Amino acid sequence: MKVSGLCAVTVDDMLLPRLSALVKAALDGGTPYVQYRNKAAPRALRRAQAAEMLRICHGAGARLIINDDVWLAVEIGADGAHLGRGDAPGGSLLAAREALGPKRLLGVSCYNDLALGEEAARAGADYIAFGSMFPSRSKPDTVRAPLEILGQARRFGLPVVAIGGVTLENAPQLIEAGADALAVVSDLFDAMDIKARAEAYQNLFAAMP
Repeated sequence: MKVSGLCAVTVDDMLLPRLSALVKAALDGGTPYVQYRNKAAPRALRRAQAAEMLRICHGAGARLIINDDVWLAVEIGADGAHLGRGDAPGGSLLAAREALGPKRLLGVSCYNDLALGEEAARAGADYIAFGSMFPSRSKPDTVRAPLEILGQARRFGLPVVAIGGVTLENAPQLIEAGADALAVVSDLFDAMDIKARAEAYQNLFAAMP
């Protein structure tokens, strides 16, 4: 499956109307992917928020990916799941792939490790993510990945996603280095005009040959 463009990663917001408004603005700007992530919410709230995100994403023709929770993705009929270290059922990416089935996306965080990219590819991942590419406001202590890893990861034949500290200013060099998609939190949802910021990101991809 081709994964490309802006992936809007949600903020930890407990208020569903406010979260919905933020995501709707990003969708109005043409965001093709939304990754629902809320580390702080209890499961009942996470399910309610995820179900609403799915409704508004599909209404806008976008896909919803659930962060860290394969079973929530399956339960609500989301378009996929994105897993970090230790998030796969039983610690097995193969089990995650089987649980999601062939029609849902499986994305895997590989941090700064090409060996994890190879493992994800063997397990049937649909895309692999690397980062933090730059200092991240949402995850200040996360491991940093070198820019050249984006091009090196293309050997696995999967779409490559850059994450961590992504801004509109550094996005062009990430795309030039080999990123097919950009996962963005703060630079998108902290913008004064979220719709315009999403449009600007999408225009970067539209301008690529």
